[in-house]
Amino acid sequence: MAATAAASRSSSLLLSRRHGASLSSSSSASRAGASRLRAPRCVLGTAEQLRVVEAGKPVGGADPWAAAWTPKTPAQEARLAALPQEARDSRLKIFSGTANRPLAQEIASYLGVDLGKILIKRFADGEIYVQLQESVRGCDVFLVQPTCSPVNENLMELFIMIDACRRASARSITVVIPYFGYARADRKAQGREAITAKLAANLLTEAGSDRVIVCDMHSAQALGYFDIPVDHIYGQPVILDYLASKTISKDLVVVSPDVGGVVRARAFAKKLSDAPLAIVDKRRQGHNLSEVMHLIGDVKGKVAIMVDDMIDTAG
Repeated sequence: MAATAAASRSSSLLLSRRHGASLSSSSSASRAGASRLRAPRCVLGTAEQLRVVEAGKPVGGADPWAAAWTPKTPAQEARLAALPQEARDSRLKIFSGTANRPLAQEIASYLGVDLGKILIKRFADGEIYVQLQESVRGCDVFLVQPTCSPVNENLMELFIMIDACRRASARSITVVIPYFGYARADRKAQGREAITAKLAANLLTEAGSDRVIVCDMHSAQALGYFDIPVDHIYGQPVILDYLASKTISKDLVVVSPDVGGVVRARAFAKKLSDAPLAIVDKRRQGHNLSEVMHLIGDVKGKVAIMVDDMIDTAG
């Protein structure tokens, strides 16, 4: 009887131990699974957690989860900050097309950098060939190319320059266009017309440019045609400084060449000690054809300053 009771006690004890072990293993597995399900991916471990240090002491107290958290600096920006100044300057590259190379040379000289070496030539059938003569990998590239006459040649040359920089692994491509061609057709004045300002903006974006810098666009609404950032620079402050440096009679008048430029001329006149304003009533018979009908305002015996955004025929 005693042996039988001892055997039953030992078997029950063994079963209880096995049952307890299985319960503990299942409970630990369930806790581990719950922790995997509940723990957000953004929470870091105690050893990996970032701490903000002020005056050499971590902020947050003893609780590891109470420590203040700050996002990491992007690796690319951290590497850039660690570079010396001369190495950082080498990341800036300025290239010029054939439209206005002296302007690009002056910009580079003002910034204290050398103009980038680029090969641009034309084949016998008129096709444009562009090759960068130096590495732009990881660099911030600026392309200076106004789309003045011949507009189509210069615009296509700019597209090919953008493509060459993109395929050469440039970090960013900024297009500097002092004169933005095809900007005058920014709306449909008549039926079945093309909006070339939007088309040119789309082509610049699709070619691979990251930012556009333009000067005195034909209309501010054309800035909304771009799907990339646009910096609109005004030449008015430079012109005002130039006029202030000249000996001009105080008896001057600002003239708007058409009704559409009244707002621009009025703003310019206000900055010239609130000078009087005159308006030319101009009628267009067709493209590049205009006729002056009336002159609104007094210009007799005064110094007239005519302000316009685009001079095509000067008619």
